[in-house]
Amino acid sequence: MRMTRFTPRSLAALALALGLSSSLAHATPADDMERAIAQDNDLSTQKMLANGVSPNTLTNKGVPVLYSAIQMESYKVAKVLAQAPGLEADQTSPKGETALMMAAFRGQVDLARQLIARGAQVNRRGWTPLHYAATNGHLAMIDFLLSQKADLNAPSPNESTPLMMAAMYGSEDAARALLKAGADPTRKNQLGMTAADFATKAERDALARTLTEAAQAWRR
Repeated sequence: MRMTRFTPRSLAALALALGLSSSLAHATPADDMERAIAQDNDLSTQKMLANGVSPNTLTNKGVPVLYSAIQMESYKVAKVLAQAPGLEADQTSPKGETALMMAAFRGQVDLARQLIARGAQVNRRGWTPLHYAATNGHLAMIDFLLSQKADLNAPSPNESTPLMMAAMYGSEDAARALLKAGADPTRKNQLGMTAADFATKAERDALARTLTEAAQAWRR
């Protein structure tokens, strides 16, 4: 039987034709997970987990794969990882962010519910999931986190509250929802700024007036 001889170039071409890279033979779990996340390939992720790859694997940049999947909006992969045995639900990124914080930022309520069921903390020191939901103005996520006893007035490392983040970056509806839920409009961060000041800086004059009036009423 005549054997076909392959040159390195023809092998590389064959690998490319198969949608692979010549480095796959030396791929690490991080490489494989990153590829699955990039493709939002839940089946590949399930196979890796079944073969013993940890759901707490870090990417080559040191980011937890679950956090990375949510950040990249690869939600099929994220859901598989979120229900994997042995998951450390509060594993943090190099910036100190958790998967729940990123789910809150993306407005993924079902995923947030799944993570909390796995032990993810709603309230933590520093930035919280509610800060992240408020920053992006996700009303459904804000309502959900409040139903899970999220601290309305949680102070960030610079003592900014979720209300301040909503006033500056999120939607005006999000700021009003937090205010209606009982957020303290008189709080100041380390720069001495209130939520009304944040709204003014963002040129949201109507919201700034609402927050100023709320602060005045709060002090009575």
